[in-house]
Amino acid sequence: MIDRSHDLPVARQARELGISRGSVYNLPRPVPAADLVMMRRIDELHLDYPFAGSRMQHDLLAGEGTTLAACMLRR
Repeated sequence: MIDRSHDLPVARQARELGISRGSVYNLPRPVPAADLVMMRRIDELHLDYPFAGSRMQHDLLAGEGTTLAACMLRR
């Protein structure tokens, strides 16, 4: 679609294709493996304790020796 080495500017290519420039410039980054492991554990806890909020999940993770900010659980 977008050819960064083309003579036509990227903004013009995006306009011609009818897509936003932000989607061209902002490339997604891969999620780190450690974050994927943590998200899987949080999902497992949520299935085991569906009534647990972010504070209780934080306490459960802390009991396992995992340090994670409570604000990260709320995301």
